[in-house]
Amino acid sequence: MSRLKLDRPLACIDLETTGANVYEDRIVEIAIVKLFPDGRRESWVSRCNPQRPIPAAATRIHGISDDDVRDQPTFAQLAPQVVQLLRGADFSGFNVARFDLPLLFREFERANSKLPDETRYVADSQVIFHRMEPRDLAAAVRYYCGHEHQGAHGALADAEAALDVLLQQVDRYATGERTLPDRLVDLDAISMRRDENFLDPDGKLVWGDDGAAIGFGKHRGTSLRKLRDTAPEYLEWIVRKDFSDEVKAIVRNAMRGEFPTRNGR
Repeated sequence: MSRLKLDRPLACIDLETTGANVYEDRIVEIAIVKLFPDGRRESWVSRCNPQRPIPAAATRIHGISDDDVRDQPTFAQLAPQVVQLLRGADFSGFNVARFDLPLLFREFERANSKLPDETRYVADSQVIFHRMEPRDLAAAVRYYCGHEHQGAHGALADAEAALDVLLQQVDRYATGERTLPDRLVDLDAISMRRDENFLDPDGKLVWGDDGAAIGFGKHRGTSLRKLRDTAPEYLEWIVRKDFSDEVKAIVRNAMRGEFPTRNGR
C-alpha cells in the first residue's frame, strides 16, 4: 500500500493529441484513472474525433490515425461524461500541469462546458521526478560513471565529464531492449532529430496544407503564400527581426513570389 493519503478521489489524466500546442491542438484519446481513498481504482478511456487531420508526426508517437477516430465522438460529445468523472476529484498525471490540464481546459471552453468551481489540488509526477532526481550533468556523472562530478561548472571539468558520460552511455546500452548505436552519424540522428514538418531546425516555418507556413505566433499555420497577399508587413517584420538566416532567406524568397516545394528541399 502506498503511504499517499487521500481525502477524496485522485484522477490521473493522460491525453493523446494532434500536437504539443496546448492552445490549438486537440485531443484524440483521453484516459482517466481514479484512485479512491480506500485504494480502489476505476479507469475510463475513450478515443476522440479531433475534427481535424492528425499530423503524421503525432501518429508516429501515439499510433492513432485519422481512420481510428473518424467514427468516434467529438470532445463536445464527451464533455459531460468527462466532467462527471472529474467532479470532486484532485488531479494527477505526468506533465499534467503544463500540458494535459491546459489543453483539457481549452477543449472544455470550445465545448461550452467546464468543471464545477471547487478547490482542487494537482500532483504532477513529472515535476516531482525532476525535483527529486535532478537531470543535470552532475546527476548523469553519478548515474553513468559512478562518482561525483568534481569541478562542476568549470568549462574543462564539465567538458571532460560530458565526454565520459557519452562513452559510458554507448557502452551501457550496447545490448538489450534499449540500445544506442556506436557511430556518430547515428547518434547525430538521435541528438539532432527534427520534425519532418519543420523547414528549419526550430520549427519557425513548417509544412502545411498550402505549402510552407508560419509555425509560431498569431499567424501560426498560415501559409507564406497567403501572408504575401494578405499581410506582407508580417513577412517584412520577420526579415527585420532576430530569426535565423535560413528562415529569413525563405521568407525573402516568398516575398518575391518564390515558394519552397517539399520535394525540392
